[in-house]
Parts: sequence; C-alpha cells; structure tokens
Amino acid sequence: MIGAGAGLLGVVAALEAEARTLGVAVRRHDGLASLGGGALLAVSGMGAAKAAPAARRLVDAGASALMSFGLAGGLDPTLEPGTVVLPGEVISRNGARFPTSAEWCRQLGLAVAEMTPVASGTLLSSLQPIDTAEAKAAAFRETGAVAVDMESVSVAEVAAAHNLPFMAVRVIVDGAADVLPQAVLAASRGGHLSVLRLVCGLAAAPRDIVGVIRLARRYRTATRSLSAVVRDGHIA
Repeated sequence: MIGAGAGLLGVVAALEAEARTLGVAVRRHDGLASLGGGALLAVSGMGAAKAAPAARRLVDAGASALMSFGLAGGLDPTLEPGTVVLPGEVISRNGARFPTSAEWCRQLGLAVAEMTPVASGTLLSSLQPIDTAEAKAAAFRETGAVAVDMESVSVAEVAAAHNLPFMAVRVIVDGAADVLPQAVLAASRGGHLSVLRLVCGLAAAPRDIVGVIRLARRYRTATRSLSAVVRDGHIA
C-alpha cells in the first residue's frame, strides 16, 4: 500500500457511492468493512460530527494510518472536475491546520499522475456545504484552499491525537463555477444518496433539474478518477 507504511490502513468515506470505488467491501460485525489488500473502511455519513467517530472506530480496530477518501468541491477555478487533490495540508475555518504525510502524498501522486490530473495545495474542511460560485470564490480568497470537503479535518485530528500518518484523497466533482443543486444536498444526508428525497426535491424545485444533469456528468468523471487512484495507487 503506497506510502502508508507497515500496518493497517483505515479509510473514512462519507458516502456509500464514494466507498464503492474502493472495490468489494466485506461487512464486519463492528460496522466497519474489510477491503481487498487488508484495509479497513468506515462509511461515516457527511460532516465532521460523523467523520470523527468513524475515524476513532478505525483506530480502535487497529488502523495504524488514516485516509480521508472521496469527493470534494473545487475552489481553485483552474481545477477541472475529475482532478485528484492530494493536499499537503487540511485546514478548517476555525484555524485548525493538519499536515498530511509528505512521502505518502508524493508516492501516491507519482503513481496516479499519468492517469488523471493531480493537484496539491491546501484542502479546506467546512461545517456546511459551500454550494454557490460566489461562496466558493470567497473561500478561495480567504483561505487559499484549492478544494473543500466536510470531513478531512476531523479525520486528521483523530490521526494526530494517536500520532498516526494521515492522508486525504479527494477528487473534485463540482468546479469553482458550479452551483450545487439544493435537491442533491438534501438527498445526500446519511451515508447514501436517497433517490426518493432527490425526486421529491426536484418536484419542489424543478429548475434544479439542469444542475442535477450537469452534476451527474461531473460525478461520472470524478468517480472514474477515484477508481484510477484506487487502481494505480494501490489504496485498497
């Protein structure tokens, strides 16, 4: 497993759709799942409050390195959907800053760069979705972060508390100029996308349909990149 060193890798993914790109996962009695190659997976649901206990469950199960894995929103307008972000640092708006493992980042970047665009820089973790172009531009100006998610700082904090290597692997799904449809945000609570909630949301806001179709195309591009990271970076 590239860069993680000896031991057991624990992977936190917010959504089942993200976790599926890691391959076959065998459910365990403790709520975690075993991946090929011996890694452990926790599907946490969206947000810091869910990611932190998921990371702690992985540590309790014996994980000796932690990875935050999944999709992200683009803040840097030069980065296209499908770009793999391997940040050197993850930050939060309250001033928390955590470095990632430089050697792990370097090795993983070299492994996947021939297959898909790769960016480094800083990853922002936000308590709330940053869902408009204006809000993304403001976050980019204020923090310099190239992308945003909602979980990585919490996973990094758990890793730091246990003195474990940490890495974030995030692929941009919505670019800096893209607006996230409210119907999609409402349907993404928990660990999976609810088709029923999405349909109900589109019925209430039919103008979101165009944005949902655009996001679906971006999503297909992003998941191909996630799969390339798993395959070429030997993550799971």
